[in-house]
Amino acid sequence: MEEHNLDKQKVLQWVAACLSGFIAVIVAVPSILEKDTPAPSPTPAAFDDDAPVIIERKQAETTPSLEVALYLTKQKKVVRLELNQYVRGVIAAEMPIEFELEAMKAQAMAARTYIIRRYVQQDFSNVPVAGAWVTDTIAHQAYVSDDELKQRWGADAYTANSDKLDRAVNETEDFILTYADEPIQANFFSTSNGYTENSEDYWNAYIPYLRSVPSPWDIHLSPRYAETVSISAKELQRRLGTNRMIPVSAGKSSGLRVLETSQGRRIKKMTVGGKVFSGREIRERLGLNSSHFQWNWKGTDLIITTFGYGHGVGMSQWGANGMAREGKTAEEIVKHYYTGIAIQSAASLIGS
Repeated sequence: MEEHNLDKQKVLQWVAACLSGFIAVIVAVPSILEKDTPAPSPTPAAFDDDAPVIIERKQAETTPSLEVALYLTKQKKVVRLELNQYVRGVIAAEMPIEFELEAMKAQAMAARTYIIRRYVQQDFSNVPVAGAWVTDTIAHQAYVSDDELKQRWGADAYTANSDKLDRAVNETEDFILTYADEPIQANFFSTSNGYTENSEDYWNAYIPYLRSVPSPWDIHLSPRYAETVSISAKELQRRLGTNRMIPVSAGKSSGLRVLETSQGRRIKKMTVGGKVFSGREIRERLGLNSSHFQWNWKGTDLIITTFGYGHGVGMSQWGANGMAREGKTAEEIVKHYYTGIAIQSAASLIGS
């Protein structure tokens, strides 16, 4: 009897030990799952109009290593630059360092979009040598090296200015401007006449996101808003290639007449000496700042006053600075000047 009770007691102890081990396994399983299952990746925060930083990016979502093959026109050689370094040099060359940070961030996204678009489309046109993607001139995007910036600014100013450039690049890193999931043609120019221009009114090509929008900030801020030049009647005839003599009189309509203006308030079509020209042709042949201009005769000289500086299509840089001074973010700036666009990760388009 005592032996039976002893065996029963051993059995009970064995069952208890088994149950204890089983419970321990159950308790351990959740901790094993928690350790082996990766935590979900953080998602980018939505653009916050009040936030000074344009977006909080995913740690793992960075632009794949991409080197831009840049042709240096003065040195006549091709150099390969990391994407951020290239964008940094474009901002420094294309926009005054005194501009507001949010305007510079808008410029950074436009500059990055430009080069990513060329890479995605494998469009390396208008370069003088094989193997280059772009030049360092306004034929593509102007670029200035760090060494040149040190010489331009001096040691004292370089550190502060360099930090500002780095912020503009880093706070927009990887982000480009897209339309229908494609990098846009991110045109920009210096100064508007109060409005930007529809693409087809300057290039004869309709682009849905390059629409005319108001840009009133330029009028009061830009030193290039209005400029007056003089050209003789004889030189005018030579540059425009007109066979007929251009009548000269005090009346501004004499020999020159506007036939059509654009939505952006620029001259779209006009006659000079009986010959029809587009506003762009007049601007380029006479070397004018803008295709919005007025004129009058002073003796045998034509006095021309232009309004704005540049082709007028896309983002006005001085307008962007005006918006930034009013507290607008880089996102608000680019979405004002590029109609209906989105801001997207470059990594999603070019792969890892």
